[in-house]
Amino acid sequence: MNRIVALTGATGFVGAEALDQLLTAGFSVRALTRRLQAERTGVIWVEGALDRPETLDDLVQGADIVLHIAGVVNAPDRAGFEAGNGQGTAHMIIAAKRAGIKRFVHVSSLAARERDLSDYCWSKALAEDHVRASDRDWTMVRPPAVYGPRDTEFRELLRVAKRGILPVPPAGRASLIHVRDLAAVLVALCSKTGDAHSGATWEVDDNHPNGLSHPQLAAALARALGRKVRALPLPKMILMGFARIDTLARGPRAKLTSDRVRYMCHPDWVADPAKKPPTGFWQPKIDTDTGLAEIAAPFRN
Repeated sequence: MNRIVALTGATGFVGAEALDQLLTAGFSVRALTRRLQAERTGVIWVEGALDRPETLDDLVQGADIVLHIAGVVNAPDRAGFEAGNGQGTAHMIIAAKRAGIKRFVHVSSLAARERDLSDYCWSKALAEDHVRASDRDWTMVRPPAVYGPRDTEFRELLRVAKRGILPVPPAGRASLIHVRDLAAVLVALCSKTGDAHSGATWEVDDNHPNGLSHPQLAAALARALGRKVRALPLPKMILMGFARIDTLARGPRAKLTSDRVRYMCHPDWVADPAKKPPTGFWQPKIDTDTGLAEIAAPFRN
């Protein structure tokens, strides 16, 4: 009998890819959504939200496993991050416990390593605290920067890079992972073989040694676009100035906030090789150049 997965974040970037791969792998899915979705074979859409815990009992009804992907990457204040990441995760754990679901796969972030760096980092660490303190059979996956065809963040990078100059934070390095590779490890953890990895916290990437420096990222984007791109490092103080302008202009809808700048300027967002999944369980298939070339194709044309 196929497993039934209770999925959060199914309408988002990572969650949509995970949903596709779950269905291809033969899972049945109960997927949380805030708004009406088109009918889809193998999917039961459950209207609700993480901040409406009374709706989560319906989501987990009859499920064998919870795959919790939903979270908040932008919020106007600390309370917004706590509600979206900390409390939302706690609500999912409580719903899973009420339903008697032991298996819980949680998508975190490398940001959780730096609890005191920003409100976002703190909220991701808080979510991990809730998972570890639970009595579920949990596994956590910390992705670095995720990109792919449905992504908007890297599409903006490509639009800027196409002009030949890529403004970047001060010196630092970061890992990347293609969304299809990330979804693949999550789907594998939903299988019965994934149960053997309860209690593990994994950091996943595309196996690029030591991640990419900002100039190396600019060079990778240049190869993808087929043109020269030069990295332009900007001091943290200047980025903070841009953040203040964005906050004044767009208020709670601002994308570049002081909290985001603190996160961006951290020098080490490289996945720890010692915390990668066992090679026999999962390996990334999409290298940096291949993945970036895929999403850069519309910009080359």
